[in-house]
Amino acid sequence: MVTETRNTDRSKQQPVWLQQYIDSLEKQKQLYKKTLVIVILSQIFGGAGLAAGITVGALLAQDMLGTESAAGIPVALLTLGSAGAALLVGRLSQRFGRRVGLATGFLAGGLGAIGIIIAVLFNSIILLFTSLLIYGAGTATNLLARYAGTDLATAKQRATAVSMAMVSTTFGAVAGPNLVDVMGKFAQSISIPTLAGPFILASVAFILAGLVLLIFLHPDPLIVSKAIADAKKKGITAQTEQNSKSSIINKKGIIVGSTIMVLTQFVMTAIMTMTPIHMGHHGHGLREVGLVIGFHIGAMYFPSLITGLLIDKIGRNVMAAASGATLLASGILAAFAPGESMIFLICALILLGLGWNFGLISGTALIVDATHPSNRAKTQGSVDVLLALSGASGGVLSGMIVAHSSYAVLSLFGAILSLLLIPVVVWSRKTQSKELI
Repeated sequence: MVTETRNTDRSKQQPVWLQQYIDSLEKQKQLYKKTLVIVILSQIFGGAGLAAGITVGALLAQDMLGTESAAGIPVALLTLGSAGAALLVGRLSQRFGRRVGLATGFLAGGLGAIGIIIAVLFNSIILLFTSLLIYGAGTATNLLARYAGTDLATAKQRATAVSMAMVSTTFGAVAGPNLVDVMGKFAQSISIPTLAGPFILASVAFILAGLVLLIFLHPDPLIVSKAIADAKKKGITAQTEQNSKSSIINKKGIIVGSTIMVLTQFVMTAIMTMTPIHMGHHGHGLREVGLVIGFHIGAMYFPSLITGLLIDKIGRNVMAAASGATLLASGILAAFAPGESMIFLICALILLGLGWNFGLISGTALIVDATHPSNRAKTQGSVDVLLALSGASGGVLSGMIVAHSSYAVLSLFGAILSLLLIPVVVWSRKTQSKELI
């Protein structure tokens, strides 16, 4: 009799459509698959949008400001903007669901890209910098969208779910840099400077990504996930001691996951930002730059499906260590490769993207493991703020290091920094071992 009353009370507290998902494991599985499809579609557009800033941002700043030392400013600004956006999108998602949070971020990124085009037309540095900050919202949202697929995933599906979202970004992210030359010519044909051309593509891509999520991401996976978690909590008797122990482990998991992502983001952004400038010094044009960056972005996202499967099967820490080793190899190769050699540059940037991929997905899986639906989106947004600030720091410092030394010194610095991932993984494994004793 008591059980019947509890069930009746619970159904009164939730809308009928939401209660159906709480009660049906089959409907949860269907929504999980539907969410992945929608996220994948939005990520294809989002990938094309983020590629513009990566490919021509440094060249645009160098052209407008007339100094090489400021070449890292665009990447720094858009990543700084993505930091604020990550915080905002995370909180919007926590309160109103993934649909509202992610759609808002992508649409803001599209408006920022339009602002960049206007800034170039009127040669306005202030508008350029402001628009780059807003454009960063699209970059932040493109990364935060990877979490949406994990809301209804089981523990053994989480890294794979992140991977499926990220691998779909490859299609847009690889196409974007390789359309730099085409978009530049299109921009010229409508009396817009060549370097602003890729941002035309970015504005359309980000807005389309936002509309896909706004229109189709319903029911919202995070709202359903929170409702399921709340229902399970009501059905469980007091387990205070166990829960308090879990919260301690969760905090450590968040620290480890965050550190892995921050280090890989810093190293990747620093070397990637100055690669177009380095290539310009050795006589490479926009087409060659687009090709190298295209391979790099492909390596950042395309291996994701395999990466996710490996992380779910052999462990988060093992793949985090593999990230450090891969980034080390990338930095050494970039430092000593002949600047005229496209093959060596492509190989170095592929390794750079692959190392970032290993680190980001293993770190993301650790964050999801360590959070609860009641605070997951908010925590994820806060962690991605650190991720964005790390990228901003890497962008700024990369320009300063190259201006006062060389691209080789920057690459070696990144290689040495990537070794810090090893002690982080060792500390994580020791912590886990102590918890099990």
